[in-house]
Amino acid sequence: MRSLKILVVTMILMFGFSIGSLYAEETEVSGSASVDVMSRYVWRGFELSNSYVVQPSAGITYDGFGANLWSNWDSDWSDSGELTETDMTLNYVFSVNELSFDVGYIYYALESAVDTQEIYVSVGYDAILSPALTVYYDFEEGNGAFITASIGHDVELTQDISLSLGASASYNSDSEYSIGDYNDFHNGELSASVSIPVTDAISVEPMIAYTFPLSDDAESAIEAVSIDGDSSIFYGGVNVTLSF
Repeated sequence: MRSLKILVVTMILMFGFSIGSLYAEETEVSGSASVDVMSRYVWRGFELSNSYVVQPSAGITYDGFGANLWSNWDSDWSDSGELTETDMTLNYVFSVNELSFDVGYIYYALESAVDTQEIYVSVGYDAILSPALTVYYDFEEGNGAFITASIGHDVELTQDISLSLGASASYNSDSEYSIGDYNDFHNGELSASVSIPVTDAISVEPMIAYTFPLSDDAESAIEAVSIDGDSSIFYGGVNVTLSF
């Protein structure tokens, strides 16, 4: 997997720098480590596995800056499973009044395809349903944009447990990488998850989701790429997160 070692070394250096800074001065440093066990690997409406996957992740934030390393282990890729993807994300988060901004860079290191890179900008509004708009631009292999609009709402079930409901719709703008060179709506997704605290630092979150195409172009592209040739996919899993 090209550049995987570089990604790992970069993350180690950033973790070391942030931890060192924590002792050098009083500033806000936080981190997390998590793992998702999912029935399928689904990305932007595409079903990229036909068996369960394990997706570990580790990240740290320092004064608004963040770094995250995420991987996908496919249980059905070989006889003993295999790491098929490792992504590195670097970002900066800030807010202006009711608007929150997330500006970042993603490097996709892939086992069965050519690596690629994206930059993105996300804007959220602190209002009912928490509307957000994110624009991704693949400047290497895809050479196009992918736009996602989302809303969400949390329902308090008990004092500590909440139900999160979400919906999103996406639009593809000439992004050729896996998606297809077309300008049209791509996929919609509905999701639900329940956040359950185990301790002050550990939480468990089961989730389910349903994704479906929003145009004929998207349906053709999703069916061509998805492992089982499906365009409408129901999947789910559970996340365990340790925050520190």
